[in-house]
Amino acid sequence: MLWWLWVVLGIGLLVGEMATPGGLFALFFGLSAILVGVFTALGWSGPAWVQWLMFSVLSVGALLVLRGPLQGRLNIKGNRKPVDSFVNELATVTDDIPADGMGKVELRGSTWTGRSTHRLAKGERCRVERVEGLTFWVRPE
Repeated sequence: MLWWLWVVLGIGLLVGEMATPGGLFALFFGLSAILVGVFTALGWSGPAWVQWLMFSVLSVGALLVLRGPLQGRLNIKGNRKPVDSFVNELATVTDDIPADGMGKVELRGSTWTGRSTHRLAKGERCRVERVEGLTFWVRPE
């Protein structure tokens, strides 16, 4: 295979990695294709089957060795705060909440569904006890 075809394949895979919310898979295949293209241009690769073998070994090897550390370094694996980090924070009631009923509460500039076993009046401050989905269970402050 011609060296520039490997480079074009590699660039296409890198563009695909940037265009999709993948998990850093195409990155290693793209870099391996570019590397095989460089080897081919320098005359270090041999026939097409050797080029494909080099591409496969480099891609899978880089994927297995480098993907985990790179994800950790870029913090791709997650480590995001869950929604229930709102527990014990103060919210403001924006709609009256009847006892054992639902209404609206505002917290951090957003409006949320609030549920309470107590009656809460509009404008009253309340504390978030727990979070279930997008519903805050609140109690009077």
